[in-house]
Amino acid sequence: MEYIHNEEYSLLLMKEHHIQTGCGSVSVIVYGDQDKPALITYPDLALNYMSCFQGLFFCPEAASLLLHNFCIYHISPPGHELGAAAICSDNPAPSAEDLADQIVEVLNYFRLGAVMCMGVTAGAYILTLFAMKYRNRVVGLILVSPLCKAPSWTEWFYNKVMSNLLHFYGMCGLLKECLLQRYFSKEVRGNVEVPESEIVQACRKLLDERKKTNVLRFLQAIDQRPDITEGLEKLNCRTLIFVGDSSPFHSEAIHMTSKLDRRYSALVEVQACGSMVTEEQPHAMLIPMEYFLMGYGLYRPCKFSHSPRSPLSPSCISPELLSPESMGLKLKPIKTRVSLEV
Repeated sequence: MEYIHNEEYSLLLMKEHHIQTGCGSVSVIVYGDQDKPALITYPDLALNYMSCFQGLFFCPEAASLLLHNFCIYHISPPGHELGAAAICSDNPAPSAEDLADQIVEVLNYFRLGAVMCMGVTAGAYILTLFAMKYRNRVVGLILVSPLCKAPSWTEWFYNKVMSNLLHFYGMCGLLKECLLQRYFSKEVRGNVEVPESEIVQACRKLLDERKKTNVLRFLQAIDQRPDITEGLEKLNCRTLIFVGDSSPFHSEAIHMTSKLDRRYSALVEVQACGSMVTEEQPHAMLIPMEYFLMGYGLYRPCKFSHSPRSPLSPSCISPELLSPESMGLKLKPIKTRVSLEV
C-alpha cells in the first residue's frame, strides 16, 4: 500500500490487489473512494497504469474530473504490473476473449456492478470485447486509438517482427523503438536535431522492466484477435473515441466510429499526436470527457470550475478559447440518450 501525491488531490491511498482468475493472476491497482462509481482502465501492449495513464491522471484538471466522480481500478494485462515475474511457460497463453472474461472476474471480486471503461489500443479492444459480451456490466466506453478489426497485413508484419525480437533478444533496443513508434508521434520521439521528450524517455525506462515472455503472451492474444466489427452496432452504451492523427491505428478508429450507433458515439481526432493520447496530449481529452460525463450527470467539483479549459467556466472567458479547434481537436457532437417518462 502506498500514497500518490498530486497537486489537486494531495494524498491518495493506492492499494494493489492480486486476484486469482480462471486464466491466472491479475494485478489491479485501486485508488480513490470505493463507494464511488467505478472506472476501470486497461493499457496497451507492454504497458501498465504507470506508463499508459499516469500523464492523464497527473493532469490536474483531468484528475479533478475523474477522481471526483470515480474510484479508479487499473487492471494490468497478466505479467505487466510493476515488478512482475516471468509467467511460467507451462501456463496456457490467454486469448483476447479470455482476457475479456478475466475482467468480469475482477468486477465480481470487488462486487462491482456496471462500470465506466477506459482503454488504450490493445486495452481498448479488450474492453470493447468485454462490453459486447457483458453488456449489463458497462455504462460507457472511453477508447483511445482502439482496435476492432483483425490485424491488417501491415500490423501482422510488425507483430511478427516484435514476436521474433522478443523471442530471440528480449526487450532489446530495436523492439523498444518499434513500441515507441506504436505509442507516440514523431514530434515527441525526437530525431538527430531534437532530443526525445521526457514522456518518451520515461516510457523507454519502464519498458526495461517488462519480462519478454509476459509481453509475448499479450502480443499473441492481440495478434490472434477476431474481427468484432459486426457486434459494434449492438453496443448499448455511449462511446467516446480519441485518436491521434499520427497514430498507426488512425484509420482503424475511423472505421470503428463508422460502425457504432452515431446517436451514442463521438470521435475526437487529436492533431500532431500518436496513439497514446493519455500520455502525449492528456489535456486534449479534458473538454470531450467533461461533455461526455455530463451526459451521466457527472461534473467537476466547483473549486475547479474556473479553469480556462473547462466548459463549465464563467462566461467572461472568450468562447473561442474553449473551442475544440483551439486545442487541436476535431470534435463531433455527442448526442446523449434521453429518457422520456410517459
